[in-house]
Amino acid sequence: MISVEGLKVEFGVKPLFVDASFVINDRDRIALVGKNGAGKSTLLKILCGQQKPTSGNVSIPNDCRIGYLPQVMILQDDTTVREETQKAFADITRMKERLEEMNRQLAERTDYESEGYLQLIEKYTSEHERYMMMGAGNYEAEIERTLTGLGFERTDFDRPTSEFSGGWRMRIELAKILLQKPDVLLLDEPTNHLDIESIQWLEQLLAQSSSAVVLVSHDRAFINNVSNRTLEISCGRVIDYRVKYDEYVVLRKERREQQLRAYENQQKEVADMKAFIERFRYQATKAVQVQQKIKQLEKVVPIEIDEVDNSAMHLKFPPCLRSGDYPVICDEVRKDYGPHTVFDHVTLTIKRGEKVAFVGKNGEGKSTLVKCIMGEIPYTGELKIGHNIQIGYFAQNQAQLLDENLTVFQTIDNVAKGEIRLRINDILGAFMFGGEESDKKVKVLSGGERSRLAMIRLLLEPVNLLILDEPTNHLDMPSKDVLKEAIKAFDGTAIIVSHDREFLDGLVTKVYEFGGGRVREHLGGIYDFLRAKQITELNELGKETNSPTPWDKTSQPVGQSVPPPGTNRDILSKSLSYAEHKEQQKRLKRAEKAVKESEAKIEKMEQRLKELDSLLMNPENASDMELVTEYTTVKQSLDEEVDRWEKLSEEMDSITVN
Repeated sequence: MISVEGLKVEFGVKPLFVDASFVINDRDRIALVGKNGAGKSTLLKILCGQQKPTSGNVSIPNDCRIGYLPQVMILQDDTTVREETQKAFADITRMKERLEEMNRQLAERTDYESEGYLQLIEKYTSEHERYMMMGAGNYEAEIERTLTGLGFERTDFDRPTSEFSGGWRMRIELAKILLQKPDVLLLDEPTNHLDIESIQWLEQLLAQSSSAVVLVSHDRAFINNVSNRTLEISCGRVIDYRVKYDEYVVLRKERREQQLRAYENQQKEVADMKAFIERFRYQATKAVQVQQKIKQLEKVVPIEIDEVDNSAMHLKFPPCLRSGDYPVICDEVRKDYGPHTVFDHVTLTIKRGEKVAFVGKNGEGKSTLVKCIMGEIPYTGELKIGHNIQIGYFAQNQAQLLDENLTVFQTIDNVAKGEIRLRINDILGAFMFGGEESDKKVKVLSGGERSRLAMIRLLLEPVNLLILDEPTNHLDMPSKDVLKEAIKAFDGTAIIVSHDREFLDGLVTKVYEFGGGRVREHLGGIYDFLRAKQITELNELGKETNSPTPWDKTSQPVGQSVPPPGTNRDILSKSLSYAEHKEQQKRLKRAEKAVKESEAKIEKMEQRLKELDSLLMNPENASDMELVTEYTTVKQSLDEEVDRWEKLSEEMDSITVN
């Protein structure tokens, strides 16, 4: 479908990549990966024709339609949501106008036997058939289905786009691209402005789409669920792995280990040649051999090793002052926008040192409550910020607020104070902005690099209450892992608004669910929350049949007071039930791990038996006792492992039932 040959892109002394060659086929779902600044967004722009390469060719058939969603775009605000989305069907609209014109001509003309009239009928019939084949009859239903899938309510369809935030307007652009049903979809960070439910809807759509897809995303679960092929930009090369992302990670590790062994062998050979040259350089009897070694040394092509995250940022939040025991206390907090109530009766207490998550559909008030805590917007009710609290706030649009005309160094130098100014270069180096990178202008940075720069600003002053609103947008996967570990080790309190399932897992100990104008508190991590809601995915929120009651062991409406149980036995029972639940989950995880390990052993032994079968079928090996003995041993071990797997599976099932 699209053929790329010998592509080379240069912006400075060192090219982004050279000699990139690959083909995008029908129904390919390609994950484009690489560290921030490797050239992923640039490659997408070249594929859609917005940018020209330094050299090389991109061959695209004339009838191939490409849909491209960039990370950032200029959006118009002069239409409603429905009208803007209908622009996706501009071809159909024009065709409809042509059909109406032809129909008018047919009604007015009376030369029914003329050749021109017959040609007009034929043209009308052909156009009408094409019009119906393009789905003209139900495009309004498609618009509604796509917009609701991306999180819009039907009441939003006739609202002006100017009333929506930049993230919601990006969803409109994504809807337009999806509705055009292009042959190739190029998506640059499509999940950055989507909540979990919309991400999972998009996952299913792309997995079932007949279009080829090339996507850049730092949402590990999303990219793995969608992809069936991975292109990696590394060391200035584009490497093609014809597997999904999870399998690519394994293959990449193996590839790098092979490179390391080859590199070490090459270095040993080079060292031996240099030692020989130095030892016999001045001996006339060895002159010929020395010259041969020098020529061999000149011909050595150094083996490159794939980039790894040794240069990844090492995040460490500076020591902070001890805050009061309760950094945030909300009592009957309510927020209204005109006649619309965002939330009401919000009563919650966040203790010192807790890491909590705010989850829920977009528009349910997560960022709004954060702004109330920050004192940026008015509200009713009582909201207390604890004693000695120093807040560090990372907003969704933090990266876009940077001055594009400043360099990376100037951006940090302008906000650094006191002794920290002496350590700016060290800090920039820790965030992969060392050396010449610090002299780059902000306007040439990728989305991920801007997010890292914005994160540095947050780290310049010690804080004891972190409020992070979608902190992982534009961060690559290694950077997200490092940030996650840093927050885990953070001494203070953290409130995290995020749709990133992988990021929240193992990080938070409490989840606040926003929905229906209420906020519910759930003890435990993100997956404890899902189990407590009796759902398997976050896109099922609001659809569960068994709503938690005030006696739910892991959740309760934080805006409603729970009736006192009446006895200490009830309180003790509740605590024990939760502890038992946690212990059961630990046992279940251990059992699942044991079953998976057993399945891996069985698969490996079955594969070896197939290999031995093939060898023993060869007449030359029929009497090879070593092969026969190995076959018998492996077969016996396989039988024993199958018995063990059955017992482990029964144990796992019994834990699940209990």
